[in-house]
Amino acid sequence: MESFIIEGGHRLSGTITPQGAKNEALEVICATLLTTEPVIIHNVPDILDVNNLILLLQDIGVKVKKRAPNEYSFQADEVNLDYLESVDFVKKCSSLRGSVLMIGPLLGRFGKATIAKPGGDKIGRRRLDTHFLGFKNLGARFVRLEDRDVYEIQADKLVGQYMLLDEASITGTANIIMAAVMAEGTTTIYNAACEPYIQQLCKMLNAMGAKITGIGSNLLTIEGVQKLSATEHHILPDMIEVGSFIGMAAMIGDGVRIKDVSIQNLGLILDTFHRLGVQIIVDGDDLIIPRQDHYVIDSFIDGTIMTISDAPWPGLTPDLISVLLVVATQAQGSVLFHQKMFESRLFFVDKLIDMGAQIILCDPHRAVVVGHDHAKILRAGRMSSPDIRAGIALLIAALSAQGTSRIDNIAQIDRGYENIEERLNALGAKIRRAEIC
Repeated sequence: MESFIIEGGHRLSGTITPQGAKNEALEVICATLLTTEPVIIHNVPDILDVNNLILLLQDIGVKVKKRAPNEYSFQADEVNLDYLESVDFVKKCSSLRGSVLMIGPLLGRFGKATIAKPGGDKIGRRRLDTHFLGFKNLGARFVRLEDRDVYEIQADKLVGQYMLLDEASITGTANIIMAAVMAEGTTTIYNAACEPYIQQLCKMLNAMGAKITGIGSNLLTIEGVQKLSATEHHILPDMIEVGSFIGMAAMIGDGVRIKDVSIQNLGLILDTFHRLGVQIIVDGDDLIIPRQDHYVIDSFIDGTIMTISDAPWPGLTPDLISVLLVVATQAQGSVLFHQKMFESRLFFVDKLIDMGAQIILCDPHRAVVVGHDHAKILRAGRMSSPDIRAGIALLIAALSAQGTSRIDNIAQIDRGYENIEERLNALGAKIRRAEIC
């Protein structure tokens, strides 16, 4: 197991560029299964979750070629469907959350899919009902095999239907879209997720020959086609990494420029940091975060305490609640965080409390942070990363703390952040990767 050893208190300055978006990468890489022709994808992040998904596609027979750093070609013209029945395939899927996104394209193109209950973050229940209800609407039948803990899904023919999703699930929407693009007739998906990465998936599929309208809204119409073709696609910068860098620069920065962030696709992220009092300068498509000796939490117009909560797009992404919470520990004022979408994501705050943060965990979904206004610096400590986003939040806390901290289980951070210690060390951080026996 590897750990990070972090010497806190070093100011960050300079320029950093966000990686390609993890969630978009998982979607569009799985979409390459829908055609026999080569698909070239640019700006692929070099992170554990994406690399493991690429290896899994190679295992089932997809021809993968690394053309340049962060650039791959995929050709799924000889997929080995027998491998989907193997114990080895099921085992690999069970450790990779992104594997669930293979179901839609496999079902759409081959009429069958076998998938294990996917792994990933331990942040509460992440059900698959929306996926399966969508597949069922298209005419698929499925059964869960309890002894193997896998799902088998089959369809002699997929037929487009109107469907109202029970929740605006991002992966559920992506999976249903990929299953429906080659279904017979027209599929209408209402209450569809509409975040930028879903929009990117739809644009890529249309470039391959799909017929999807309503992109950017929660009402998608998909006219089925018989075949999809080759294309090239460029992945957006990762909005969660952009938000993570804003948080670092606010707490411990001495002037940081974040380059090429695709501002039009950040949604409420900048507004939410502004609510915490963080100053952000927009310069073209870059963000400049000046040194923040003080930042004051806003209040609502009626003077009541600020509440920050997550919601499906265009609301605030839940993946940034952990980062925002850490930033608030050094603000002036108090704020209530309401993590609505996952019931276990706030449990990492006990580690921040051990570091000296003033946080009241009200219940699994809500926490009140009373900011120190830099009058009381966090203490260094030893901690373990429970998930990707809590991991980066703890890293931000350790960077701002007095003394040397250690974060174990950093494979969780590696799942979502590319060469994070090298990139932050280039800004002046002191982070060392260590093998812990």
